Amino acid sequence: MKIVDVNEFYAERGGGVRTYVHAKLEAAAARGHELCVIAPGPSAGEARLHGGRVRWVKGPPMPFDPRYYVLHREREVHRIIDEERPDVLEGSSPWTAGWFAARYPGPGAKALVYHQDPVAVYPHTLFDRWVPPDTIDQVCLPYWRYVRRLAQRFDATVVAGQWLAERLRGFGVEHAFAVPFGIDRGQFSPSHFDEALRRELLRQCGAPKTGVLLVSIGRYHPEKRLTQLIEAFGLLSRERPAGLVVFGAGPFRRWVVRAAERTPGVHLAGFVSDRDYIARAVASADVFLHGSAAETYGFVVAEAMCSGTPIVAPDRGGAFDLVEPSFSETYRTGDAEAAASALERLLQRDRATLRLAAANAADRVVQTTQQHFDGLFELYQRLARASK
Repeated sequence: MKIVDVNEFYAERGGGVRTYVHAKLEAAAARGHELCVIAPGPSAGEARLHGGRVRWVKGPPMPFDPRYYVLHREREVHRIIDEERPDVLEGSSPWTAGWFAARYPGPGAKALVYHQDPVAVYPHTLFDRWVPPDTIDQVCLPYWRYVRRLAQRFDATVVAGQWLAERLRGFGVEHAFAVPFGIDRGQFSPSHFDEALRRELLRQCGAPKTGVLLVSIGRYHPEKRLTQLIEAFGLLSRERPAGLVVFGAGPFRRWVVRAAERTPGVHLAGFVSDRDYIARAVASADVFLHGSAAETYGFVVAEAMCSGTPIVAPDRGGAFDLVEPSFSETYRTGDAEAAASALERLLQRDRATLRLAAANAADRVVQTTQQHFDGLFELYQRLARASK
């Protein structure tokens, strides 16, 4: 099968999109598929990469991040697609890439890749403390009509979480397919529990070694709701000795630092690239505390489950897709007092039972990265056969 991915957010020095595209290139090659990515860059050209190819379309740099470039030459993109003659054409965003792929007149199946809900990321995050999410969605109906018009030009809309597939169907996107992401399951395990590290993390928080250790991981961005998690922790720590370790970095550092400085017991560990260390820290925590309700798939929540760590998570989003009552407590998204109550409920339950339930659920629910790509390419093969 030949796949062409029109991807406006892939860049040589990019972040998560770059990591995902490289994994997809390798996975396609390993399964005998040919994958070509069309992406904007500083100059036109072609590169062989991870068993596939990237074809660059010259474009200007993004005004706010010079690592990325603007995809704006639709005729050139269509010319490259004509040369490649794909069985499946992907539009990897609801913006320029999606419309370029949608308007391509040639044969073959088409898939819209929809890996972020901007309404959940921005309006929900900013206003749902005062305005119900359903009301916000009604205000944003013009956006959902836009997405529906675009999706109607594709054979499938691919998302990475069942909650987002159901959300899109609710706004009239009929062919929404959930293909859940996966993680490196071998890296996270209850066997990584490290009592010495647990005590050290509590010491860094200024908490006694007998205290409760909470861990959270998230980029410093409003959608992660880290300041609300810190507020919830502050309410909990009034009742019992505890420490909260937050791993992450990002553009809104000042807000997170200010919240941590007001709350004794919080240690901002920054961004840690050592994945083995992160695996040990998560497995050694009493609770994994999560705040985002906008992410497509709860990667860090899946990792916590594989680590056998009980979870407190919001009642919407990718994390909510994964958690089960047997090892977690949920709370009203964005409500710090509700999160503190959920923490207290969880801490009153038997720790050994919770840990076993989390690990067992991970075996059933959390898949590997390779299983994700198996599902993705199986879907594409069905689309390709149906289009002939």
